[in-house]
Formats: sequence, C-alpha cells, structure tokens
Amino acid sequence: MKIESLEGIVLSETNYSESSKILNVLTEKYGVIGIMSKGCRNMKSKLRGVSRKLLYGTFHIYYKEKGLSTLIGVDLINSFKNIMQDLEKISYASLVLDLVTQVKKQSDDSNIFILLKDTLLKMEAGLSPFVLTNILELKLLEYLGVKPNIDSCSICGSSKAIVTLSADSGGYVCKNCHTTEPFVKEQTIKMIRMYNYVDIKNITKLDVAENVSKEINDFLTSYYEKYTGIYLKSKNFIKQLEKLQVIKS
Repeated sequence: MKIESLEGIVLSETNYSESSKILNVLTEKYGVIGIMSKGCRNMKSKLRGVSRKLLYGTFHIYYKEKGLSTLIGVDLINSFKNIMQDLEKISYASLVLDLVTQVKKQSDDSNIFILLKDTLLKMEAGLSPFVLTNILELKLLEYLGVKPNIDSCSICGSSKAIVTLSADSGGYVCKNCHTTEPFVKEQTIKMIRMYNYVDIKNITKLDVAENVSKEINDFLTSYYEKYTGIYLKSKNFIKQLEKLQVIKS
C-alpha cells in the first residue's frame, strides 16, 4: 500500500467492530473508495470528528486499489456546519449524496465529484437546497445516458413554440406536437434550460418562483422514474417532511 492524499467527500458511513467505521468517500481521482477509519468511535481518537457522512476534506490514506484503504488523517476543507444544523438542508444534502452514490455505479466520470462539491458548497452558503437539488438532478442525467431534450422539441426537433415538458416524450414539446400533456409556464421552459447550462459554482442567487420550481421538480421526478430505475429512500423522507410542513418544496 502507498500513502495518498485525496480530496474527497464522505457519502456514507458504516460502523465496523466496536470502535471503527468504514467510510465511502467520493474522490475526483479514484471515484468512490472504501476507507477504514480505525478506532474513530473512541472518544479520544483524532479521527472521531472527521469520520462522518457529509464531510469534505483532504484524506491522507494508505491507499489500496482493491479492498479497503486505511485512514491516516484528514485536513478538513468544509464540515458543512450550516447544513448540519438545518433539517431542510440536511435532508436535501442526504438526497444528493444518495443520488450521486447511485449515479457513480453507472459512470466513472470525475466531473460528478465537482458537481457534488459545488452543490454542497452552495447549499452551505444559503442558496435554496430544493432548487440546487433539481439542478444537480438534471445535470446527472447526462452521466446516466438519458439526458432529456431541452434545446428543441423532442418529437419534431423544432426550437419554436415550445409549450410544455413531457417525461413520456423525452423533454420539450412544441405547440404542433402537443396532444394531451399539461401545459407548463413559459418561465419553466426557460428556467430548466438555464438549470442545464449554468455552472453551479458561479451561481450567486436563485430567484425561482415556487410554481416554476414545482413544475420542474414534477418533470424531473417523472423523468427519473421512467428512465433511470433509481429509487431513493431519502426522497420519500423529504416528501413526508413536506406533508408535515416541516420543510417547504
């Protein structure tokens, strides 16, 4: 084994033995790797505070290509303190961690790490976790090989008179091809295209009307169900919280 220093984000943690954890860490260089954090559950362990889900840092490890690497130490970059103190933010952060975990099973593209990092940093900075999650969801569809057509009508190819979004049709639908799909707002059509092309790290504010956000979210939910086969328990948890009005969509 060789010593490596890797920037990474902890996607999940699992208790191991009486005092250790196994961390699944997303890195730009190697993708998702398993790291054993020995003794981190002991009160006096120097690894205790840095061996948890939703932590961003430089991980110093004994790297093992096959099997579990071993954690030496972590230089903390961001603990996502604001996210961890807010139920709404931590719910959406957990959702994006779960989503990225599933997407990485189908794609090794290193850009997925950058997308996740930028999304979490913007959530930490106070931008809407709901809108940020939708932006990430849309961008990740490209890495799943099922990106919707939001440049022109998905049926005839025309870029004129787009009137709605349809998961069944695969994206935009124009006036001439429209049949029974519900119409969406003009701003929804424009905004989802912005979601696709915006660089998350450059976002400074997110002023999206609630009804526009809902239409985009409904489309993405239907699209994921139809084309990806990805099922996330964390999404159902958010729906339950919304019903209880603990968080707002």
